[in-house]
Amino acid sequence: MTQVEKVSVALTAELAEEVREAVRRGEYASSSEVVREALRDWSFKREGRAAAIARFRQLCEEGLASGEPQERQPLEDFLMEAHARLAKMRGA
Repeated sequence: MTQVEKVSVALTAELAEEVREAVRRGEYASSSEVVREALRDWSFKREGRAAAIARFRQLCEEGLASGEPQERQPLEDFLMEAHARLAKMRGA
């Protein structure tokens, strides 16, 4: 069995009532279960955020390593050419 460590947590009156209500409705067997699930969700979100930040950093590094910026065609010109190519393909 997993070892359990007892920890004291202070909640606002509103949060404490939400926890008690979830237990009263039978959604959880105890307040501890509510808090454990909340902590699992928090941990999952935290891991996701860390992964997103790592990916962003990787993309930034790739961008910096790709060299000096180059002049590009204005977006409006690119879109006009793309629409013209598409119209030509559909007409062919």
